[in-house]
Amino acid sequence: MITQHHGDAPNSGPGRPTLARAARLMRLRALSRRAKIGIGSAAVAVGLAIGLVLASASGPAKAPKPAGPPPLAKSFSLPAVGQPGTVSLASYAGRPVVVNFFASWCAPCQRETPLLARYYASQHGRVLVIGIDSNDETGAAVRFLHKAGVSYPVGADPFPARVTTSYGVYALPQTFFLNDQHRIVAHVLGPVTARVLARDVALMNRRTTQDRG
Repeated sequence: MITQHHGDAPNSGPGRPTLARAARLMRLRALSRRAKIGIGSAAVAVGLAIGLVLASASGPAKAPKPAGPPPLAKSFSLPAVGQPGTVSLASYAGRPVVVNFFASWCAPCQRETPLLARYYASQHGRVLVIGIDSNDETGAAVRFLHKAGVSYPVGADPFPARVTTSYGVYALPQTFFLNDQHRIVAHVLGPVTARVLARDVALMNRRTTQDRG
């Protein structure tokens, strides 16, 4: 089973917003200032962003429970941002890992990434994180990562952002929690919080234990 929900968001007021109001909220509180990530239709991106706004008004949402085990994450190998070498999922075989899609130009990412960097540093290697910088400029990405204090590996996924879109990501940020089999056990749309990180890392590790049993 994969748990899919939205990151914590401020209360937008009583009642469900109309589509017109959702569109306005989307412009003010969009997951990114570029709803589409270089490819894919604008209609898909706008529809997803409006859906996230509507869902956030009623709290975190969970996806239906599919039959069978959680889906396998797609493998990837990307050049590291601003340095030699590559960042690949295969290098973390047998270990749970958090995969975060972001970009320096994404306003919610500018709030989320420093929090994720602090969380990673506080775990002292107990929790693994991979960042995927999507459809970004190298110079801007390097400056952003340095300012945010990021020490986990980050791969560059430039236009047309093939890895990003292979995960079905058309708005940023989004985060996937993989168990030691690299099955996706949780998926957060929108910025994560410390509470969400703690909850889904625990779920990631608990499912790892269950799968071993």
